[in-house]
Amino acid sequence: MRRDVRILLVGDEGVGKSTIVTSLIKESYVSHVQHIVPEVTIPPEVTPENVTTYIVDSGAGPQDRQHLESEIRKAHVICVVYSIDNPNSFDRIPTYWLPNFRQLGVNVPVILVGNKIDLRGGEVTNEALEDEIVPIMNEFKEVETCVECSAKLPLNVSEVFYFAQKAVLHPTAPLYDSRDHVLKPACVNALKRIFKLCDKNKDGLLDDAELNEFQRVCFDAPLQLQELEGIKEMVREHAEGGVRDNGLTEAGFLYLHTIFIQRGRLETTWTVLRKFGYAEDLRLTESFLLPRFDVPHDCSVELSPLGYHFFTDIFETYDKDQDGALKTSELEEMFSTSPGNPWANQRFPDTTLVDDTGAVTLQGWLAQWSMTTLLDHKTTLAYLAYLGYPDEPRTSALQITRPRKVERRKGKSTRNVFLCYVCGAAGSGKTSLLRAFAGKPYRETYEPTSKPISVVNAVAIDGSEKYLVLQEFGARYESETLRSSKKTELPDAIVYVYDSSDTNSFSYISNLRQQYSLDHIPTLFVATKSDLDLALQRHEVQPDVYCRRLGLQVPVSVSVKTSQTADVFHVICSIAMHPNSAIPGGAERASSATARLRMYVTWTALLGGVSASLLMMYRTLLRPGGPFGNWGSQWAGWLLGGRREL
Repeated sequence: MRRDVRILLVGDEGVGKSTIVTSLIKESYVSHVQHIVPEVTIPPEVTPENVTTYIVDSGAGPQDRQHLESEIRKAHVICVVYSIDNPNSFDRIPTYWLPNFRQLGVNVPVILVGNKIDLRGGEVTNEALEDEIVPIMNEFKEVETCVECSAKLPLNVSEVFYFAQKAVLHPTAPLYDSRDHVLKPACVNALKRIFKLCDKNKDGLLDDAELNEFQRVCFDAPLQLQELEGIKEMVREHAEGGVRDNGLTEAGFLYLHTIFIQRGRLETTWTVLRKFGYAEDLRLTESFLLPRFDVPHDCSVELSPLGYHFFTDIFETYDKDQDGALKTSELEEMFSTSPGNPWANQRFPDTTLVDDTGAVTLQGWLAQWSMTTLLDHKTTLAYLAYLGYPDEPRTSALQITRPRKVERRKGKSTRNVFLCYVCGAAGSGKTSLLRAFAGKPYRETYEPTSKPISVVNAVAIDGSEKYLVLQEFGARYESETLRSSKKTELPDAIVYVYDSSDTNSFSYISNLRQQYSLDHIPTLFVATKSDLDLALQRHEVQPDVYCRRLGLQVPVSVSVKTSQTADVFHVICSIAMHPNSAIPGGAERASSATARLRMYVTWTALLGGVSASLLMMYRTLLRPGGPFGNWGSQWAGWLLGGRREL
């Protein structure tokens, strides 16, 4: 929300602009004031809205025009002052002042201020005011309201600036159509979403407990029983269908906010909207959707126990038929408070576990969110907001793992979600392996992978349950991924897949390993299509010998077609948990390679320093014509790599 408000007073000469400002500051009438009062700054603690307020006076003479236009462009709200004893000053509002603002390209709230009501002859109220103002408000939507005051009495002077503040901090225009006297569609949609989020049991009603929780969240104070009954009674009288079974319906909730706005209590509706993350354009703010959450290098993000608890609760809430799975209609209802299914373009639900009807099971639901959090934790953060995660900070639903290098030094990973790259030649069976992992049936027809695929499932290992994410990239994206050192730091394991019945399949992954730097990743080789005749691979050594030379276990043979997967997914999880057991060449080789690299960098730096020192010595002591003459030149040339004889 804005932390300052700049209020500009404009109007014809003699309407009392400067007197209004002076009366506010002095809290009494001052008969003689200067032509233009200097800018006034009111500190936040003095104002009801707790914001710094700047009040700017202006002149209407030709000599003031340039300064006036500059101030109009800087203003957050403009008060157009007219005098009730000067009809021409009122008539010029729709014919001069308001068109002038538009001509300058200014679109800010406008408050009409009728001054000098003390001249009305004892009557300080104007019964015809609405009839006079409504035509102007219908033509100029920027006009928020009209306030009549007297700087002389003084009367309603502070209200002028209060309404001006409210017009900026709690604007009417985004919420309410003043011509048709209804909430605007964007406001209706936002309030409907808030109603759904507050309806915890999803019965279409806000019962007393839910209303009290709503009140606590938005206003930090519960409603008394008498207040609750009073609200419901008012809704019963004026809004058909607003109360049902002693609970507030969506229609009743919208009616309440309509009444708040019509009675000038826009701050109530805006407080609710802002508490649920809405900005003035009635869109959820980026800072609300994505609170700060720093992830250190070499760490990954997982759901915390609180996160798993929330996604379990929301699954059970929307599983209306209690069959242990979410069908399409239930998923659509769940995501109705969000932009939509976050995995709509990711082959969901083929990416996770479903039941026989294709509905997502609880295990599949939690696995899918585990994968999403690992691969793109910002999506999870945003959807926690969309779906109504109740706790603050929302980042408590996530947790950060230890750095991968630290875990590899210790020889065991404590992560709960592992990422595994699956690489291999086209047609080697990578996609079939991924589909089998996600519990999908085998497909006889071959479909080349055109874009990356990710699937997830839970694996029971060492008395605990881990989530394993398998990623395949397809020929188009595989080299791009493996070429990037940043992307090859991400996986906990890499699986090389080859078709054991294709003589050329293994050479593809052998070339892949030679082409890219991948030996720091725990590695497993998988031989697919074991139900077919074994082919001799066209490679200098056969796969089992190749693996032994690398200090790795021999390839795991599988046949997805005959459902013989040899517990390969358990093996993948095992090497991810115990990374040093599957480093090509052994853990010692990996650590020694790192040490050699570190030593090389150190010696390069040292030798560079020595060379620089010798060069400096040559230039000062051994240069030709120096103290050591030609001998010095010959000696230095030999030392620095020349061919001269001594």
